[in-house]
Amino acid sequence: MMEAHPLYMNKGEKDAEFLRDWKESLLAEPYRSYLYSYPHKTAYGELGSGIELSKLWSAEPAETFFLYMHIPFCGARCGFCNLFTLPDKRHSVHEQYVNALERQARQWTPYVGHKAFARFAIGGGTPTLLEPALLERLFHIASGIMGLDSQKASISVEASPETVTEERLRILKAHHVDRVSMGIQSFVETEAAAIYRPQHPLEVERALELLKLQRFPILNLDLIYGLPGQTIESWMYSLGRALSYEPEEIFLYPLYTREHTIVKPKDIKESSETDNRMAHYIAAREELLSRGYTQYSMRRFAKADASSVKSLLPYGCQEEGMVGLGCGARSYTRSVHYASRYGVSRSATASIIADYVAAERYDTADYGIILSIPEQQRRFILKAILHREGLELAAYEERFGSRVLDDFPELLLLTETGLAELDAMLLRLTDEGIAYSDAIGDWFISPEVRKQMEGYVLA
Repeated sequence: MMEAHPLYMNKGEKDAEFLRDWKESLLAEPYRSYLYSYPHKTAYGELGSGIELSKLWSAEPAETFFLYMHIPFCGARCGFCNLFTLPDKRHSVHEQYVNALERQARQWTPYVGHKAFARFAIGGGTPTLLEPALLERLFHIASGIMGLDSQKASISVEASPETVTEERLRILKAHHVDRVSMGIQSFVETEAAAIYRPQHPLEVERALELLKLQRFPILNLDLIYGLPGQTIESWMYSLGRALSYEPEEIFLYPLYTREHTIVKPKDIKESSETDNRMAHYIAAREELLSRGYTQYSMRRFAKADASSVKSLLPYGCQEEGMVGLGCGARSYTRSVHYASRYGVSRSATASIIADYVAAERYDTADYGIILSIPEQQRRFILKAILHREGLELAAYEERFGSRVLDDFPELLLLTETGLAELDAMLLRLTDEGIAYSDAIGDWFISPEVRKQMEGYVLA
Protein backbone atom coordinates (compact mmCIF):
# COMPACT_ATOMS: atom_id res chain seq x y z
CA MET A 1 0.00 0.00 0.00
CA MET A 2 1.40 3.41 -0.98
CA GLU A 3 1.97 5.97 1.74
CA ALA A 4 -0.47 8.88 1.73
CA HIS A 5 2.34 11.36 2.51
CA PRO A 6 5.40 10.39 0.44
CA LEU A 7 8.57 12.32 1.27
CA TYR A 8 10.75 13.26 -1.61
CA MET A 9 12.93 16.34 -1.31
CA ASN A 10 15.74 15.86 -3.85
CA LYS A 11 15.23 17.18 -7.35
CA GLY A 12 16.33 15.87 -10.72
CA GLU A 13 16.69 12.29 -11.84
CA LYS A 14 15.85 10.77 -8.45
CA ASP A 15 12.57 12.68 -8.34
CA ALA A 16 11.72 11.66 -11.89
CA GLU A 17 12.28 8.02 -10.97
CA PHE A 18 10.17 8.38 -7.81
CA LEU A 19 7.31 10.01 -9.71
CA ARG A 20 7.42 7.37 -12.43
CA ASP A 21 7.32 4.54 -9.88
CA TRP A 22 4.56 6.24 -7.89
CA LYS A 23 2.37 6.68 -10.93
CA GLU A 24 2.94 3.14 -12.16
CA SER A 25 2.02 1.80 -8.73
CA LEU A 26 -1.12 3.95 -8.59
CA LEU A 27 -2.33 3.02 -12.07
CA ALA A 28 -1.51 -0.67 -11.76
CA GLU A 29 -4.90 -1.20 -10.11
CA PRO A 30 -7.28 1.28 -11.78
CA TYR A 31 -10.41 -0.36 -10.39
CA ARG A 32 -9.58 -0.76 -6.73
CA SER A 33 -12.92 0.42 -5.39
CA TYR A 34 -15.83 2.70 -6.19
CA LEU A 35 -15.57 5.56 -3.68
CA TYR A 36 -18.89 7.33 -4.26
CA SER A 37 -18.82 8.84 -0.78
CA TYR A 38 -16.21 9.55 1.85
CA PRO A 39 -15.70 8.12 4.37
CA HIS A 40 -16.77 4.73 3.01
CA LYS A 41 -19.65 3.01 4.80
CA THR A 42 -17.34 0.20 5.94
CA ALA A 43 -15.60 2.78 8.14
CA TYR A 44 -18.79 3.21 10.18
CA GLY A 45 -19.18 1.81 13.67
CA GLU A 46 -21.08 2.19 16.93
CA LEU A 47 -21.53 5.80 18.08
CA GLY A 48 -21.36 5.07 21.78
CA SER A 49 -24.72 5.61 23.43
CA GLY A 50 -25.99 7.47 20.37
CA ILE A 51 -26.38 11.11 19.35
CA GLU A 52 -29.73 12.83 19.67
CA LEU A 53 -30.94 14.00 16.26
CA SER A 54 -32.28 17.21 17.75
CA LYS A 55 -28.74 18.25 18.68
CA LEU A 56 -27.20 16.90 15.50
CA TRP A 57 -29.42 18.76 13.03
CA SER A 58 -29.93 22.01 14.91
CA ALA A 59 -26.29 22.89 14.30
CA GLU A 60 -26.17 21.84 10.62
CA PRO A 61 -25.07 24.90 8.59
CA ALA A 62 -26.27 23.75 5.14
CA GLU A 63 -28.75 26.25 3.68
CA THR A 64 -30.93 23.56 2.12
CA PHE A 65 -31.21 19.80 2.59
CA PHE A 66 -31.28 16.73 0.35
CA LEU A 67 -34.05 14.24 1.14
CA TYR A 68 -33.33 10.62 0.25
CA MET A 69 -35.58 7.58 0.69
CA HIS A 70 -34.15 4.09 0.45
CA ILE A 71 -36.35 1.20 -0.72
CA PRO A 72 -34.26 -1.93 -0.03
CA PHE A 73 -36.15 -4.40 -2.24
CA CYS A 74 -35.44 -5.84 -5.67
CA GLY A 75 -36.95 -8.54 -7.84
CA ALA A 76 -33.56 -10.33 -7.76
CA ARG A 77 -30.01 -9.59 -6.64
CA CYS A 78 -27.71 -9.03 -9.61
CA GLY A 79 -24.37 -10.81 -9.59
CA PHE A 80 -22.34 -7.59 -9.20
CA CYS A 81 -24.50 -5.98 -6.50
CA ASN A 82 -23.25 -5.34 -2.96
CA LEU A 83 -25.85 -2.71 -2.14
CA PHE A 84 -28.18 -2.89 0.82
CA THR A 85 -31.11 -4.63 -0.86
CA LEU A 86 -33.24 -7.73 -0.35
CA PRO A 87 -34.82 -9.78 -3.16
CA ASP A 88 -38.45 -9.77 -2.00
CA LYS A 89 -41.53 -9.02 -4.12
CA ARG A 90 -44.18 -9.48 -1.42
CA HIS A 91 -46.58 -6.55 -1.13
CA SER A 92 -47.16 -7.21 2.59
CA VAL A 93 -43.43 -6.86 3.29
CA HIS A 94 -43.27 -3.65 1.27
CA GLU A 95 -46.28 -2.20 3.07
CA GLN A 96 -44.83 -2.90 6.52
CA TYR A 97 -41.63 -1.19 5.43
CA VAL A 98 -43.38 1.92 4.10
CA ASN A 99 -45.35 2.11 7.36
CA ALA A 100 -42.04 2.19 9.24
CA LEU A 101 -40.62 4.78 6.84
CA GLU A 102 -43.64 7.01 7.48
CA ARG A 103 -43.21 6.58 11.23
CA GLN A 104 -39.56 7.59 10.92
CA ALA A 105 -40.49 10.62 8.78
CA ARG A 106 -42.95 11.89 11.39
CA GLN A 107 -40.30 11.62 14.10
CA TRP A 108 -37.58 13.32 12.02
CA THR A 109 -39.64 16.24 10.71
CA PRO A 110 -39.20 18.39 13.88
CA TYR A 111 -35.42 18.08 13.47
CA VAL A 112 -35.00 18.66 9.72
CA GLY A 113 -38.19 20.42 8.65
CA HIS A 114 -36.87 23.93 9.35
CA LYS A 115 -35.02 24.14 6.02
CA ALA A 116 -36.19 23.59 2.47
CA PHE A 117 -35.33 20.45 0.53
CA ALA A 118 -33.55 21.34 -2.70
CA ARG A 119 -33.44 17.74 -3.89
CA PHE A 120 -35.40 14.56 -3.34
CA ALA A 121 -34.34 11.12 -4.52
CA ILE A 122 -35.86 7.67 -4.13
CA GLY A 123 -33.35 4.88 -4.59
CA GLY A 124 -32.70 1.33 -3.64
CA GLY A 125 -33.09 -1.41 -4.40
CA THR A 126 -35.83 -0.76 -6.89
CA PRO A 127 -38.40 1.82 -5.75
CA THR A 128 -40.67 1.09 -8.72
CA LEU A 129 -40.98 -2.50 -7.51
CA LEU A 130 -43.59 -1.13 -5.09
CA GLU A 131 -47.22 -1.39 -6.08
CA PRO A 132 -48.59 1.96 -7.35
CA ALA A 133 -50.45 2.76 -4.11
CA LEU A 134 -47.25 2.38 -2.06
CA LEU A 135 -45.23 4.34 -4.59
CA GLU A 136 -47.80 7.12 -4.29
CA ARG A 137 -47.43 7.04 -0.50
CA LEU A 138 -43.72 7.83 -0.75
CA PHE A 139 -44.50 11.17 -2.37
CA HIS A 140 -47.16 11.94 0.23
CA ILE A 141 -44.65 11.21 2.99
CA ALA A 142 -42.16 13.56 1.33
CA SER A 143 -44.60 16.43 0.74
CA GLY A 144 -47.28 15.93 3.39
CA ILE A 145 -44.99 15.03 6.29
CA MET A 146 -41.49 16.22 5.43
CA GLY A 147 -42.62 19.45 3.75
CA LEU A 148 -41.06 18.90 0.32
CA ASP A 149 -42.10 21.47 -2.30
CA SER A 150 -42.18 19.35 -5.46
CA GLN A 151 -42.46 22.46 -7.63
CA LYS A 152 -39.04 23.71 -6.50
CA ALA A 153 -37.08 20.55 -5.67
CA SER A 154 -35.28 18.39 -8.19
CA ILE A 155 -36.77 14.89 -7.89
CA SER A 156 -35.09 11.69 -9.05
CA VAL A 157 -36.37 8.10 -8.97
CA GLU A 158 -34.59 4.86 -9.80
CA ALA A 159 -36.33 2.18 -11.86
CA SER A 160 -35.67 -1.19 -13.49
CA PRO A 161 -37.06 -2.31 -16.86
CA GLU A 162 -39.48 -4.96 -15.61
CA THR A 163 -41.11 -2.53 -13.14
CA VAL A 164 -41.78 0.28 -15.63
CA THR A 165 -45.54 0.54 -16.29
CA GLU A 166 -47.80 3.31 -17.54
CA GLU A 167 -49.48 3.58 -14.14
CA ARG A 168 -46.23 3.97 -12.21
CA LEU A 169 -44.88 6.51 -14.70
CA ARG A 170 -48.07 8.55 -14.43
CA ILE A 171 -47.53 8.72 -10.66
CA LEU A 172 -43.97 9.97 -11.16
CA LYS A 173 -45.17 12.53 -13.67
CA ALA A 174 -47.97 13.73 -11.40
CA HIS A 175 -45.47 14.39 -8.61
CA HIS A 176 -43.14 16.42 -10.84
CA VAL A 177 -40.29 13.91 -11.08
CA ASP A 178 -37.73 15.45 -13.41
CA ARG A 179 -35.20 12.63 -13.54
CA VAL A 180 -35.72 8.88 -13.97
CA SER A 181 -32.67 6.64 -13.77
CA MET A 182 -32.84 3.09 -15.10
CA GLY A 183 -30.18 0.42 -14.83
CA ILE A 184 -29.84 -1.57 -18.03
CA GLN A 185 -26.20 -2.75 -17.75
CA SER A 186 -26.31 -4.58 -21.11
CA PHE A 187 -28.61 -5.03 -24.11
CA VAL A 188 -27.06 -8.45 -24.76
CA GLU A 189 -29.05 -11.22 -23.09
CA THR A 190 -26.09 -13.55 -22.55
CA GLU A 191 -24.14 -10.78 -20.83
CA ALA A 192 -27.08 -10.02 -18.54
CA ALA A 193 -27.34 -13.72 -17.74
CA ALA A 194 -23.62 -13.84 -16.91
CA ILE A 195 -24.22 -11.38 -14.07
CA TYR A 196 -27.38 -13.22 -12.94
CA ARG A 197 -29.66 -10.44 -14.12
CA PRO A 198 -33.04 -11.83 -15.30
CA GLN A 199 -33.49 -9.35 -18.13
CA HIS A 200 -34.55 -9.67 -21.77
CA PRO A 201 -33.69 -7.06 -24.41
CA LEU A 202 -37.32 -6.75 -25.52
CA GLU A 203 -38.30 -5.92 -21.92
CA VAL A 204 -35.69 -3.17 -21.86
CA GLU A 205 -36.88 -1.74 -25.16
CA ARG A 206 -40.51 -1.77 -23.96
CA ALA A 207 -39.58 0.15 -20.82
CA LEU A 208 -37.57 2.68 -22.77
CA GLU A 209 -40.43 3.32 -25.18
CA LEU A 210 -42.75 4.04 -22.25
CA LEU A 211 -40.22 6.35 -20.61
CA LYS A 212 -39.69 8.36 -23.77
CA LEU A 213 -43.45 8.82 -24.19
CA GLN A 214 -43.65 10.49 -20.78
CA ARG A 215 -40.94 13.03 -21.73
CA PHE A 216 -39.23 13.32 -18.37
CA PRO A 217 -36.74 16.22 -18.47
CA ILE A 218 -33.85 13.86 -17.71
CA LEU A 219 -33.65 10.18 -18.59
CA ASN A 220 -30.52 8.52 -17.22
CA LEU A 221 -29.39 5.07 -18.31
CA ASP A 222 -26.75 2.94 -16.55
CA LEU A 223 -24.46 0.54 -18.43
CA ILE A 224 -21.65 -1.72 -17.18
CA TYR A 225 -18.44 -2.58 -19.04
CA GLY A 226 -16.13 -5.48 -18.31
CA LEU A 227 -18.89 -8.08 -18.06
CA PRO A 228 -17.95 -11.77 -18.42
CA GLY A 229 -17.85 -12.60 -22.10
CA GLN A 230 -18.26 -9.00 -23.21
CA THR A 231 -16.28 -7.86 -26.24
CA ILE A 232 -15.57 -4.35 -27.42
CA GLU A 233 -18.10 -4.95 -30.20
CA SER A 234 -20.87 -6.11 -27.88
CA TRP A 235 -20.10 -3.27 -25.46
CA MET A 236 -20.39 -0.67 -28.19
CA TYR A 237 -23.58 -2.33 -29.40
CA SER A 238 -25.16 -1.83 -25.96
CA LEU A 239 -23.98 1.77 -25.88
CA GLY A 240 -25.41 2.35 -29.34
CA ARG A 241 -28.79 0.91 -28.35
CA ALA A 242 -28.86 3.17 -25.29
CA LEU A 243 -27.94 6.22 -27.36
CA SER A 244 -30.73 5.50 -29.85
CA TYR A 245 -33.17 6.61 -27.12
CA GLU A 246 -31.31 9.91 -26.74
CA PRO A 247 -30.97 9.88 -22.94
CA GLU A 248 -29.98 13.17 -21.37
CA GLU A 249 -27.53 11.32 -19.11
CA ILE A 250 -25.56 8.10 -19.29
CA PHE A 251 -23.58 6.56 -16.44
CA LEU A 252 -20.89 4.04 -17.38
CA TYR A 253 -19.73 1.73 -14.59
CA PRO A 254 -16.81 -0.71 -14.69
CA LEU A 255 -17.72 -4.13 -13.35
CA TYR A 256 -16.58 -4.60 -9.79
CA THR A 257 -16.43 -7.88 -7.93
CA ARG A 258 -16.58 -7.52 -4.18
CA GLU A 259 -17.05 -9.51 -1.02
CA HIS A 260 -20.42 -11.29 -1.00
CA THR A 261 -21.19 -10.57 -4.66
CA ILE A 262 -22.24 -13.56 -6.77
CA VAL A 263 -19.85 -12.78 -9.63
CA LYS A 264 -16.27 -13.35 -8.48
CA PRO A 265 -12.94 -12.03 -9.83
CA LYS A 266 -12.23 -15.44 -11.40
CA ASP A 267 -15.40 -15.10 -13.49
CA ILE A 268 -13.91 -12.07 -15.23
CA LYS A 269 -10.50 -13.69 -15.70
CA GLU A 270 -11.96 -16.92 -17.04
CA SER A 271 -14.10 -15.06 -19.58
CA SER A 272 -11.14 -13.23 -21.13
CA GLU A 273 -7.38 -13.53 -21.04
CA THR A 274 -7.02 -9.83 -20.31
CA ASP A 275 -8.97 -7.19 -18.46
CA ASN A 276 -10.24 -4.82 -21.17
CA ARG A 277 -12.18 -2.44 -18.96
CA MET A 278 -9.97 0.55 -19.72
CA ALA A 279 -10.23 -0.07 -23.48
CA HIS A 280 -14.01 -0.27 -23.14
CA TYR A 281 -14.05 2.99 -21.19
CA ILE A 282 -11.92 4.82 -23.75
CA ALA A 283 -14.01 3.61 -26.70
CA ALA A 284 -17.26 4.62 -25.01
CA ARG A 285 -15.89 7.98 -23.92
CA GLU A 286 -14.81 8.83 -27.46
CA GLU A 287 -18.22 7.85 -28.81
CA LEU A 288 -20.13 9.90 -26.25
CA LEU A 289 -17.99 12.99 -26.77
CA SER A 290 -18.50 12.68 -30.53
CA ARG A 291 -22.27 12.58 -29.92
CA GLY A 292 -22.21 15.90 -28.05
CA TYR A 293 -22.14 14.62 -24.48
CA THR A 294 -20.00 16.32 -21.85
CA GLN A 295 -18.03 14.23 -19.37
CA TYR A 296 -18.57 15.33 -15.76
CA SER A 297 -16.85 12.44 -13.99
CA MET A 298 -15.39 9.04 -14.76
CA ARG A 299 -18.96 7.71 -14.89
CA ARG A 300 -21.31 10.55 -15.76
CA PHE A 301 -21.83 11.86 -19.27
CA ALA A 302 -24.63 14.33 -19.98
CA LYS A 303 -25.93 16.54 -22.73
CA ALA A 304 -25.00 20.17 -22.25
CA ASP A 305 -28.65 21.15 -21.85
CA ALA A 306 -29.50 18.26 -19.51
CA SER A 307 -30.91 20.24 -16.62
CA SER A 308 -34.20 20.41 -14.82
CA VAL A 309 -36.87 22.76 -16.13
CA LYS A 310 -37.49 23.95 -12.58
CA SER A 311 -36.06 27.02 -10.92
CA LEU A 312 -34.17 25.02 -8.36
CA LEU A 313 -33.11 25.91 -4.87
CA PRO A 314 -29.32 25.95 -4.42
CA TYR A 315 -27.67 22.91 -2.88
CA GLY A 316 -23.97 22.39 -2.18
CA CYS A 317 -22.10 19.77 -4.16
CA GLN A 318 -20.59 18.42 -0.94
CA GLU A 319 -23.84 16.64 -0.06
CA GLU A 320 -23.96 17.83 3.51
CA GLY A 321 -27.42 18.14 4.91
CA MET A 322 -28.52 14.81 3.43
CA VAL A 323 -31.52 13.40 5.26
CA GLY A 324 -31.71 9.67 4.64
CA LEU A 325 -35.01 7.95 5.44
CA GLY A 326 -35.38 4.19 5.39
CA CYS A 327 -33.26 1.21 6.28
CA GLY A 328 -29.95 1.41 4.42
CA ALA A 329 -30.12 5.16 3.84
CA ARG A 330 -27.22 7.30 4.98
CA SER A 331 -27.55 10.78 6.47
CA TYR A 332 -24.80 13.39 6.28
CA THR A 333 -24.28 16.39 8.50
CA ARG A 334 -21.05 18.33 8.37
CA SER A 335 -19.44 16.45 11.24
CA VAL A 336 -21.40 13.18 11.53
CA HIS A 337 -22.45 10.56 8.98
CA TYR A 338 -24.85 7.91 10.20
CA ALA A 339 -27.04 5.09 8.95
CA SER A 340 -28.52 1.75 9.81
CA ARG A 341 -26.14 -1.17 9.90
CA TYR A 342 -24.90 -2.48 6.58
CA GLY A 343 -25.17 -5.99 5.17
CA VAL A 344 -25.21 -7.76 1.83
CA SER A 345 -26.10 -11.38 2.49
CA ARG A 346 -29.79 -12.25 2.48
CA SER A 347 -29.83 -13.19 6.16
CA ALA A 348 -28.08 -9.98 7.22
CA THR A 349 -30.26 -7.62 5.18
CA ALA A 350 -33.45 -9.40 6.20
CA SER A 351 -32.48 -9.14 9.88
CA ILE A 352 -31.56 -5.44 9.66
CA ILE A 353 -34.80 -4.62 7.82
CA ALA A 354 -36.82 -6.58 10.38
CA ASP A 355 -35.25 -4.58 13.21
CA TYR A 356 -36.01 -1.33 11.38
CA VAL A 357 -39.66 -2.26 10.79
CA ALA A 358 -40.11 -3.33 14.42
CA ALA A 359 -38.56 -0.19 15.89
CA GLU A 360 -40.77 2.40 17.54
CA ARG A 361 -38.23 5.22 17.78
CA TYR A 362 -35.70 6.55 15.25
CA ASP A 363 -34.54 9.71 17.00
CA THR A 364 -30.90 8.88 17.73
CA ALA A 365 -27.90 8.27 15.52
CA ASP A 366 -26.21 5.21 16.95
CA TYR A 367 -24.18 3.88 14.01
CA GLY A 368 -21.88 5.91 11.79
CA ILE A 369 -18.73 8.01 11.96
CA ILE A 370 -17.74 11.34 13.51
CA LEU A 371 -15.62 13.32 11.06
CA SER A 372 -12.58 15.13 12.39
CA ILE A 373 -11.55 18.34 10.62
CA PRO A 374 -8.89 16.46 8.56
CA GLU A 375 -11.53 13.95 7.45
CA GLN A 376 -13.91 16.77 6.56
CA GLN A 377 -11.09 18.27 4.50
CA ARG A 378 -10.44 14.99 2.68
CA ARG A 379 -14.13 14.62 1.93
CA PHE A 380 -14.31 18.17 0.59
CA ILE A 381 -11.33 17.54 -1.69
CA LEU A 382 -12.51 14.17 -2.98
CA LYS A 383 -16.06 15.33 -3.66
CA ALA A 384 -14.57 18.09 -5.81
CA ILE A 385 -11.62 16.61 -7.67
CA LEU A 386 -13.35 13.39 -8.70
CA HIS A 387 -15.67 15.56 -10.81
CA ARG A 388 -14.77 17.60 -13.86
CA GLU A 389 -15.48 20.90 -12.09
CA GLY A 390 -12.47 20.36 -9.83
CA LEU A 391 -11.54 21.90 -6.49
CA GLU A 392 -11.83 25.66 -6.11
CA LEU A 393 -8.86 26.64 -3.97
CA ALA A 394 -10.63 29.70 -2.57
CA ALA A 395 -13.66 27.62 -1.56
CA TYR A 396 -11.44 25.28 0.44
CA GLU A 397 -9.67 28.19 2.13
CA GLU A 398 -12.97 29.88 2.96
CA ARG A 399 -14.31 26.68 4.48
CA PHE A 400 -11.27 25.59 6.49
CA GLY A 401 -9.18 28.74 6.91
CA SER A 402 -6.06 27.19 5.38
CA ARG A 403 -4.61 26.43 1.97
CA VAL A 404 -5.25 22.99 0.55
CA LEU A 405 -1.67 22.39 -0.62
CA ASP A 406 -0.33 23.33 2.82
CA ASP A 407 -2.66 20.77 4.38
CA PHE A 408 -2.21 18.08 1.71
CA PRO A 409 1.05 18.66 -0.22
CA GLU A 410 0.82 15.12 -1.61
CA LEU A 411 -1.82 16.40 -4.03
CA LEU A 412 1.09 17.81 -6.03
CA LEU A 413 1.91 14.22 -6.98
CA LEU A 414 -1.17 14.36 -9.20
CA THR A 415 -0.01 17.48 -11.00
CA GLU A 416 3.60 16.35 -11.34
CA THR A 417 2.54 13.07 -12.97
CA GLY A 418 0.04 14.60 -15.39
CA LEU A 419 -3.03 13.35 -13.56
CA ALA A 420 -4.18 16.84 -12.56
CA GLU A 421 -3.76 20.48 -13.51
CA LEU A 422 -3.28 23.37 -11.11
CA ASP A 423 -3.62 27.09 -11.60
CA ALA A 424 -4.22 30.02 -9.27
CA MET A 425 -7.89 29.13 -8.83
CA LEU A 426 -8.44 25.43 -9.45
CA LEU A 427 -7.10 21.92 -8.95
CA ARG A 428 -8.67 19.65 -11.55
CA LEU A 429 -7.99 16.16 -12.88
CA THR A 430 -6.85 15.80 -16.47
CA ASP A 431 -8.57 13.40 -18.86
CA GLU A 432 -6.09 10.73 -17.77
CA GLY A 433 -6.76 11.52 -14.12
CA ILE A 434 -10.52 11.24 -14.63
CA ALA A 435 -10.01 7.81 -16.23
CA TYR A 436 -8.18 6.68 -13.07
CA SER A 437 -10.54 8.33 -10.59
CA ASP A 438 -11.13 5.15 -8.64
CA ALA A 439 -7.41 4.61 -8.05
CA ILE A 440 -6.96 8.26 -7.03
CA GLY A 441 -9.92 8.13 -4.65
CA ASP A 442 -8.58 4.97 -3.02
CA TRP A 443 -5.09 6.48 -2.70
CA PHE A 444 -6.43 9.53 -0.86
CA ILE A 445 -8.21 7.58 1.89
CA SER A 446 -6.66 8.49 5.24
CA PRO A 447 -4.73 5.79 7.16
CA GLU A 448 -7.26 6.06 10.01
CA VAL A 449 -10.29 5.47 7.77
CA ARG A 450 -8.52 2.70 5.89
CA LYS A 451 -7.77 0.92 9.15
CA GLN A 452 -11.45 1.05 10.08
CA MET A 453 -12.45 -0.21 6.64
CA GLU A 454 -9.98 -3.10 6.80
CA GLY A 455 -11.29 -4.10 10.22
CA TYR A 456 -14.89 -4.20 9.03
CA VAL A 457 -16.53 -7.62 8.81
CA LEU A 458 -19.28 -7.70 6.19
CA ALA A 459 -22.27 -9.90 6.91
